[in-house]
Amino acid sequence: MSRGKVTTNKIPYVYQRQKEREPRSCIRYKCCLLNTIVDVLRQRPGWTEVKDDGEWDFYWCDVGWLRENFDHIYMEEHVRICHFRNHYELTRKNFMVKNLKRFRKQLERESGRLEAAKCDFFPKTFELPAEYHLFVEEFRRNPGITWIMKPDGSRSDEQRDEIPVENYVAQRYIENPYLIGGRKFDLRVYVLVTSYTPLKAWLYRDGFARFSNTRFTLSSIDDQYIHLTNVAIQKTAPDYDPEKGCKWMIQQLRQYLLAKHGYTAVETLFQNIDNIFIKTLQSVQKIIINDKHCFELYGYDILLDEDLKPWLLEVNASPSLTASSQDDYDLKCRLLEDTLNVVDMEGRLTGKEKRVGGFDLMWNDGFVSRDDGQLDSINNGNFIANTHLGCINDRKKNLRHIMKAANKKSAAVQ
Repeated sequence: MSRGKVTTNKIPYVYQRQKEREPRSCIRYKCCLLNTIVDVLRQRPGWTEVKDDGEWDFYWCDVGWLRENFDHIYMEEHVRICHFRNHYELTRKNFMVKNLKRFRKQLERESGRLEAAKCDFFPKTFELPAEYHLFVEEFRRNPGITWIMKPDGSRSDEQRDEIPVENYVAQRYIENPYLIGGRKFDLRVYVLVTSYTPLKAWLYRDGFARFSNTRFTLSSIDDQYIHLTNVAIQKTAPDYDPEKGCKWMIQQLRQYLLAKHGYTAVETLFQNIDNIFIKTLQSVQKIIINDKHCFELYGYDILLDEDLKPWLLEVNASPSLTASSQDDYDLKCRLLEDTLNVVDMEGRLTGKEKRVGGFDLMWNDGFVSRDDGQLDSINNGNFIANTHLGCINDRKKNLRHIMKAANKKSAAVQ
């Protein structure tokens, strides 16, 4: 029977469900990337790489392959692939903003302005050229404000050849970023979604802050080393030190903020960051084409301003898995290993876990409580969300516990 291959064969649903529940000792995978994910897949016990047109159980593909091939492939029940087919509703800048604006209006109609205000975490944004006149009106209304132009990421290479007009988003620039040592930074945080219907999302404990290499000033607005924190840009700076790099682990950032601002302010900040994850996913929940074969590891880029307000810059469907240092490589290996642990091709989990490795289940068709896992009301005074961003990641201890339970279950079945 075909696994992850074009075919017209059909498999009875009952047989598929039975097969899905059976633990698997051999997983056949494909991968079209050449970075950290390749090392993780090759080192995973029981996983075997297949080439060319071989049948596969798991495919870590790029979004280009998905766009061209998804609709032509029949996949058995257990097969998994690393993107939802219309992921771009969240990961293209123009679509993300459009969906957030629509969701904010929906919340205002249904729950009032106070609830809608929870979506005010993205800078004022216009899509060009479609909203050019609205942008000009806003520009004239607020002279002196700095705007940043970004490609919206919505067109393929083929379309760029055919259409001379490039689409952009014009976004209000955050002119008062939070600075450490006089330098600007943003956060890269990882969220794993395994289902949109119902919505099930996991937050990774690790992440990092990406720093600029040059002290911040608005007087040199054209200096990319001041204003852009991308590692690909910063490492080309003349005074860049590859040994020191330009990243902090998010645990280090959290400790710094605690020392400077205190527990209450930092807890509020991280709760507001949690809100960004949930509201963005809810904004596309009814639009994303849910498929039991799909999962998505999102890379969120978040900027803090001097008032400790978090701002969402963008959400990436293909966050960089190329390591810029040994620490970066180790983090991404842990992240990817735990992504595979949550996806659970081996069938080791019970489905009731609130934590798997470094991932914590933050949403399961509702908020998840840190204490008892019940879907409590967020208004409950005793509610503590099951999120631990920037906290200790003792993932090995958790994985040993999961493996011990899985081995007992396997022994009992035998």
